[in-house]
Amino acid sequence: MSKFKKKTKSGTDIPTASLPDIIFMLLFFFMVTTVLRETDILVTQNIPRATQLQKLLKKSLVSYIYIGKPKDARKYGSEPLIQVNDVFIDVSSITLFVAREKDKLSEVERDQITISLKVDSEAKMGILTDVQQQLKEAKARKVIYTTKKRVDI
Repeated sequence: MSKFKKKTKSGTDIPTASLPDIIFMLLFFFMVTTVLRETDILVTQNIPRATQLQKLLKKSLVSYIYIGKPKDARKYGSEPLIQVNDVFIDVSSITLFVAREKDKLSEVERDQITISLKVDSEAKMGILTDVQQQLKEAKARKVIYTTKKRVDI
C-alpha cells in the first residue's frame, strides 16, 4: 500500500446564479431589435417574375406602393386600388404621400428616397401609368418594381 491517496473528487460546479439575468437580457435584446410586419397588405399580390434582379442596399429609404385588386371585394369592389401603409388612397394623393415620406427622412436622405411599386400581374396598365405620372410630379426620381426571381427549369 502506498502512503499517498489519489483524490477522485473534483470541484467543477458551474455557477448558475447569473443565468436568469443573462436569459432576461437576451429576451429584452430580441424584443427590442425584432421588427414585425409594418403594414397589412389589403390587395392581392401576384408579383411577376423577372430574369435580372438587383438587390437594394439601404432598405430604410424605401417606401412601398401596392397596386392590385382588394382582398375584400364585397367592401371595396373588384377594381384595382392603390394601397400605401395600411390605407387605400386615390391617384391624386400620391404626391402628398411622397411628401410625407420625405418629411420622415433627414434632409440629406430626402433625395435618396426610393419608391417601390408592388403591382399585381393582373392589374391594368392605366392605373400604373397614372401612378407613374404622379410620382414624376412629386419628384420621386428613384422608382423600382418589385418582382420575384424567375426559376429556369
